[in-house]
Amino acid sequence: MHGDTIDPSTAALPGVPSRLGELHLAFAFLTRLPLPPVGMLPNGVLAPSMWVFPLVGAAVGAIGAGVYALADVALPKTLAALLAIAATILVTGAMHEDGLADVADGFGGGADRDAKLAIMKDSRIGSFGLLAVTLGLLLRVGALASLASPGLVAGAMIAAHALSRATIPVVMQGLMPARQTGLGASAGQPDVRIAGIAATVGLAIAALVLPVGAAVAASSAAALAAAVMAGLALQQVGGQTGDVLGAVEQLAETAALLAAVATL
Repeated sequence: MHGDTIDPSTAALPGVPSRLGELHLAFAFLTRLPLPPVGMLPNGVLAPSMWVFPLVGAAVGAIGAGVYALADVALPKTLAALLAIAATILVTGAMHEDGLADVADGFGGGADRDAKLAIMKDSRIGSFGLLAVTLGLLLRVGALASLASPGLVAGAMIAAHALSRATIPVVMQGLMPARQTGLGASAGQPDVRIAGIAATVGLAIAALVLPVGAAVAASSAAALAAAVMAGLALQQVGGQTGDVLGAVEQLAETAALLAAVATL
């Protein structure tokens, strides 16, 4: 995720009941939405809040779907889809796209594990990263533009964003951090219960907003994409990092969108 660091503005609010605090923490961490000011975030505090991740994803998807519906009134579907994707990137601060770019540069350009990790920490984007982000944007815009109505776009976007965020704690539960510093380590490892709740919430959201066949296809595609990225990360750098988690989200989101489009 963005910069592979934890922003100090993502700590839970003092004095707020735990569930509300977890909700606030997850939204503050995964989005750039205006939220009440907060303090520093100690290591490991984020992990218990990760069950909220698919809810945050659903909200981001809903914002994108709203932009699409407004734009679709006056613009061609391709432009409406582009604006919808741009809205989700704006809401999240491009944190997941940044992770995908870093992973593509690191895995594509590093000769060994240490070199790959060093490249991933470099804030500059290379040719592999540029191509990966561009391809991801084209696939998502094309997928949305191919749908027939704002209602279908809304279901596909909400499901894809919820499912992709649900894969993050699952991958973090299964993979150890590749290094001792950075987001992948400092966020903490969610336990099996938290990862299971996140997966269940993501699946439930997809089932609510998509027909059964499309929900199954999107969920399966997101899980497969996340598993492939996790396996690649284990092979390339020996575990997960914040950038790897951003790449997991991007691949799962794109796969879920494409699967939904294929079955709607």
